[in-house]
Amino acid sequence: MKIAIVTGAGSGIGRAVALGFLEKGYGVALAGRHAGTLEETARESQAPASRVLSVSTDVADPASV
Repeated sequence: MKIAIVTGAGSGIGRAVALGFLEKGYGVALAGRHAGTLEETARESQAPASRVLSVSTDVADPASV
């Protein structure tokens, strides 16, 4: 299985990219600052939990990456 890491996956372009990868069968790590919006993306995808990982992180903060 191919894996993608998508930052900003909770909204906008990041969400669209993450959903596109999931539709193509990728495993996707959803990264972003807000856990709630990442979980919304995961639910919207309807992908099996084995292919989606939500990771709350802020790429501007080295300690959270």
